[in-house]
Amino acid sequence: MSTLTLYGLTKCSTCIKARQWLDAHGISHAFVDYRDHPLDPALLRDAAAQLGGWEKLVNRASMTWRNLSDAQRAVSDEAGWLALIEAYPALVRRPLAVAADGEVGVGFSEKAYTKRFDAA
Repeated sequence: MSTLTLYGLTKCSTCIKARQWLDAHGISHAFVDYRDHPLDPALLRDAAAQLGGWEKLVNRASMTWRNLSDAQRAVSDEAGWLALIEAYPALVRRPLAVAADGEVGVGFSEKAYTKRFDAA
């Protein structure tokens, strides 16, 4: 399988589960903590487009989102989303999985990963 990159937070339990699943199924991947290495705006734009919008890329159920002001949560344009993610990287749903061909996915579930990576 081609190289897969997971973007997330090192101590995020969902990221840990995803990485363990990939390791257990022999799927090579790299992990990037996006607090240490901020996500490229072009990657974020592409991910939002593939997922069907910024609302699908950003975890709006997170404590980080809930702690934002009403004005911050009212973001409605690309520049606003990018600025918000730059200021609060933990808003991005985790993990963000990007395949070598550019296909993206967010979150982790065994069922979804089994389907995506054709593992049994």
